[in-house]
Parts: sequence; C-alpha cells; structure tokens
Amino acid sequence: MARILYGVHGIGHGHAMRALTVARHFPEHEFLFLSHDTGAAILGQEFPVEECPNPPTVVKGHRVDVIATLIASLKVRCQSRLYLRQVLDLLDRFQPDVTMTDYEYFLPRASRQAGIPCLSIDHQHVITCCAHPVPWTQYPSYLSTSVAVNSLFSRASDYLVISFFQVPVKSGVRAKILPPLLRESVLQRRPSLGGHVVAYQGYTTFKRFFPFLSAIPSKVMVYGFNEDRTEGNLIFKKNSETGFLNDLSSCRYVVCGGSHTLTSEALYYGKPVISFPIKNAFEQFLNAFYIDRLGYGRYFTGFHPRPKIIPAFEANLDRYRANIQTGNFCGNEEIFTLVEKFIREKKLDY
Repeated sequence: MARILYGVHGIGHGHAMRALTVARHFPEHEFLFLSHDTGAAILGQEFPVEECPNPPTVVKGHRVDVIATLIASLKVRCQSRLYLRQVLDLLDRFQPDVTMTDYEYFLPRASRQAGIPCLSIDHQHVITCCAHPVPWTQYPSYLSTSVAVNSLFSRASDYLVISFFQVPVKSGVRAKILPPLLRESVLQRRPSLGGHVVAYQGYTTFKRFFPFLSAIPSKVMVYGFNEDRTEGNLIFKKNSETGFLNDLSSCRYVVCGGSHTLTSEALYYGKPVISFPIKNAFEQFLNAFYIDRLGYGRYFTGFHPRPKIIPAFEANLDRYRANIQTGNFCGNEEIFTLVEKFIREKKLDY
C-alpha cells in the first residue's frame, strides 16, 4: 500500500471528478486530498480532504474577468509562504510515498522542496507541452496563458496530459498525451440516438443563449441552472448526474461552453458539439478550436449566436458523427497503468 497526497484545483467539477476517478481505481492505496471550493466538497464525500486555496479564474458575462482574476490570484500568492508552509507540514505529517496534482499550485512546489516525486494529471498542460496552429488573433491569449501555466502550475516531476485531441509533445518535454479519463458512470451507459438536444453551461451567463436555444427545432434539455421548469422547447432540469448522463448519452447533439470534461464525454457517446468557449479562457478556446478542426462540430465566439447557424450545423450531423467515430475518447486503462507505474517506480519513462 502507498500513501498518496493528491492536490486538486477546486474551481469547477472537472478536476475533482478526474482525481476521484483515479482514487476510486486504487482502493489498495491511501489517498489524502488537498483542495478547496467545489473540489473539496466533491472529494470530501468519499475521501479525507485538507483545505488550501489556489489562484482562481473569475468569470463574468461569459468572459474571464482578467483584472478580477489577477487581483484574486495576487491575494492567494501574497499568502503563498504561509500556505506553502502548511503544505510542507502536511507532507511531514502524512509522509506520502508520492504526490499527484490536477492543476494545483502549492503541492508540486512543496513536493519539489521536500524531494518527493509528483505526477501531474490534467488537461491544461496540453497548452504548454504541445504546439498548436491557432489563429493569429488568439496568439496573445495563447502566449499569456502559456506563461501562466508554466509559471504557476508546472513544478511536477512528470506529466500525464489528458486530451480528446492528440497532438505531438514538444521535444524534450517530460509528458505523455493520452485520451480522456472518463468517470465510471459515463462508461456504464451505451449511447443511443434520441430526438432531444442537451445544453449545458456552468455559468449563469448562459442566459444570453436562451434565444438561440429556443430556435433549435427540438426539445432542449438545459442543465446548469439547477431548476425544474419548461419554457417553450427548453426543459430546465435540476442537477443530477444520473439524469444528465441519461440525457447526454441519448441526445442528438450538445451545446456547451469549452469544457474539456463535458466535450470528452459527449464525444465518447458519439455526439457532435456546438461550442461557445468563454472569452479570454484560452483552454476553452483551444478545445473548441479542435472540435471544429477535427470535424466533430463547430465553435462560435459571439455572445449572441445567430439562430441561422442551426440549420447548417444540423445538415452536417452525419459527417460530424462519422468523424467522431474515428477518434479515441477513453484512455482509462492506459492512464491507470501509468499511474500504477509511477506509484511503484516514482517516475515515468518517455
């Protein structure tokens, strides 16, 4: 049995669900999590969690509020010595054999200082570990995000980068690119083709898209607002993993932001995607860009999408589905094999 301290970025559900999937697969090991906010709430239902903040991303009006994000991050970093000392003390008390991180700030730094191997498992490092042919208009965001990822979240000793799009790793970078890591409840369902569409957005700014959703000539199951009501063809549903995955696995296609977790789950079920990435969130743009580039769907960057794009998108659904069938959207077994190797040998081979 190994003792594993696992740092998890707490904003949103994706990081915590990925870490939870890893920990559930290795019941023979002892896991202690370091997280905050939503991540701590999710992980704390099954595993012990120590609270520690992380530099956050502030979203307002379907865009990253750069100034508010910088201010919030500075507040955390001004206390970084205190938090780092707390994590070092936790390492001393828990005595982990290895540590792991999903886009967490303090644990990789503390692990490096303490000489403990640290494995990063996340999607964000696809930005820095690989080169991308993004439009020139996105280069300022590409460069600034790369600097942020490198300076804030790149102190692990090894990297498993999870991504629904497979691109070569840059020469000399200690990372492996693998297909998505899917939660068990996703794998338990077989896809079918129903008549409805699923729409999801984790931020309430998605209200701007209601006129667009109302123009879709199908029932639209709307998630993210945690309410039960019907408004025309829009059927709002309360948060429910079972209900959401049942609707997702049986829908015609998906309308969402640029979340890697949801996009990966939709593609695993063979569902085309219309993506509206959050402005100034380059990781979301990159996901949306590859959806379009690989022929899995379309992306749009406007705050008020025009309903006229719907007929063109629906006319190409068969082509999108055929392209999706050529991809690999589940890397669970390979990921678990490499995690087990890291726990045993405290390093990965490249």
